[in-house]
Amino acid sequence: MVIDHGLEVATELLPFLRVLKNGTVERLYKPQLTPPSLQAETTNGVLSKDTIISLDVSARLYLPNNPTNKLPILVYFHGGGFCIESAFSTFCHEYINIIASQANVIIVSVDYRLAPEHPIPAAYEDSWTALQWVASHFTKEHNEIYEPWLTKHGDFDHLYIGGDSAGANIAHHMCMRAEVEELNNGVKILGAFLSHPYFLGSKSVGSEPLDIATRESTGLYKTWMVVYPNAIDGIDSPWINPFAKSAPCLDGLGCKRLMVCIASEDELRERGFHYYESVKKSGWGGELLLFEVEGEGHTFHVFNTKTENAKKMFKRLARFLQVVPTTLSNCGCIDEAISNVIDEYTK
Repeated sequence: MVIDHGLEVATELLPFLRVLKNGTVERLYKPQLTPPSLQAETTNGVLSKDTIISLDVSARLYLPNNPTNKLPILVYFHGGGFCIESAFSTFCHEYINIIASQANVIIVSVDYRLAPEHPIPAAYEDSWTALQWVASHFTKEHNEIYEPWLTKHGDFDHLYIGGDSAGANIAHHMCMRAEVEELNNGVKILGAFLSHPYFLGSKSVGSEPLDIATRESTGLYKTWMVVYPNAIDGIDSPWINPFAKSAPCLDGLGCKRLMVCIASEDELRERGFHYYESVKKSGWGGELLLFEVEGEGHTFHVFNTKTENAKKMFKRLARFLQVVPTTLSNCGCIDEAISNVIDEYTK
């Protein structure tokens, strides 16, 4: 009997997917999808529709019903470790509907290509393509090649980007790229929120375990090696470690406002806080905010939108997207929820 070794498992990320030695990807988890609605959602009055941005990139657009003024624009990048989930999933659709309603913003939720079929940096290139597509609508008259929700209702002086987990990682890199590579029509990113950002590294930060083997045994580290197996520096690749020696300085963030969201029970909490502290010390001149929710884990608000803590999270995100920038320079503003977490970092 001839054994086809190509059908043997090369690596797996259970319960989500496995990769065979012949390169085939078996997806064990497929997110439940929800269609868009051009009828206002009964609970929040938001319209949604899908659009194709390029051969590789699509998106779901959200518009609060009957807007009377120009609205801020949020370009959103979903989470899922670069390898699962979708802008069209039920989880993402419900979450983004809430943000669009509460913040009264237009949202472009980007569906980028997933690894391992499309390894890093495909997700970043797709996200940049989507961001450039949004910027291309500035000052354009409505015709068949432009999206009317953006040309009619978008306020390009208030362009935000944001994401959760891997999406927050993407938002960071979009800000860094926007500082060195101009967006279409000279559009600038006003602000960004990074919610429970997916960052890793070989050097422990905060109260992370000092033993690298312990940290590398977690699903977060295994995920990175699945989505970017050929990363030259592994978990110290600048794509996943913004503190790596080869990573660009954080003072090059191409936005004026930045909010970092963390959760006390999140495995990535220490690294998110370290990112906030590093930006503050970098000399970056924008308005910097930190918000923590106690007693919650990683991206809790995406998967259960009805809890009281999720509602607090939505309210804070909405306020960030609505507030006019202050004249504060690198203020390091601390939300009331996290004032008790500073001591361990100032000893």
